[in-house]
Amino acid sequence: MKISSGYWTGVVMVVTAAACYGIMSPVLKLAYEHAYTFQQITVHQAGIGAALLWILVLLRPNSWNKLEFGLRHWAALAFTGIFGLSMTTVLYNQTLERLDASFSIVLLFQFMWITILLESLRNRKWPTKWQWAAIVMAMAGTVLAAGLLQNNLRDMDWAGVGYGLASAFSYSLFLFLAGRVAPGYDPVFKSALMMSFGFIVILIMYGSATFQGSAGLQWKLMGWGFALGLLGQVMPTVFFNAGIPRVGSGLASMLGATELPFAVISAWLILGEPITLTGTGGILLILGGIVVAEYGARLRRQAA
Repeated sequence: MKISSGYWTGVVMVVTAAACYGIMSPVLKLAYEHAYTFQQITVHQAGIGAALLWILVLLRPNSWNKLEFGLRHWAALAFTGIFGLSMTTVLYNQTLERLDASFSIVLLFQFMWITILLESLRNRKWPTKWQWAAIVMAMAGTVLAAGLLQNNLRDMDWAGVGYGLASAFSYSLFLFLAGRVAPGYDPVFKSALMMSFGFIVILIMYGSATFQGSAGLQWKLMGWGFALGLLGQVMPTVFFNAGIPRVGSGLASMLGATELPFAVISAWLILGEPITLTGTGGILLILGGIVVAEYGARLRRQAA
């Protein structure tokens, strides 16, 4: 098959988007080490991320003629933005407040098997043998990557683990719904709407505990919010939306899984978190599970 001229550009875009997500975790952890609270970081991250996405919408006037208001579509976008995007941000930020960045990203990556189960429930079919193999590999990889065989389970911050698994579920919900709601809308406009609805909820929940302190503190928080909004909301959205059509969703799902090693390596470089042999083996198992799941999906498509 002939590879189009934009194929490798798409590969670079998807990997860059995954890298941005991976780097965001240790950067957020670093913000906590500067004594900023979860509420302060979350509100500034979501608010500035939404503002940057609207700036991108305004800079693309050619897409304005596609903008339209439809109550059903906007309600679906609001639901996806609140229970998918914003809840993932809230829950994952609380996970990072309690756990190491490398362990937090492993918990978030449970979205892989949760999404498989959501798809199975929707289609009213049991997962295929390839999907079951992927789920088992992901579970085994999580046990190794989290060091559950070496550490005392009683010393584990189980509230952090709960937040991490909940963030994986909300992220799965986002992935499950994002491609199905308002399919005719411009992708950046869709992202801006979802982030805006999510930000409103976050502001209602945590706004009163956010805008306190000196003006200098608020400017510093805006700096952290800009960095996190750029890495977590804007750049991944733009690069994924531009890169996935060039390479296809199957390859994009595997390239996007590079977020996990990027996060672990970034946590080692930025925070000094150790990289162990068992942890590396667990990460490879999780990535292998993603490859197995995609391979099974490709076989089904070929058979169809």
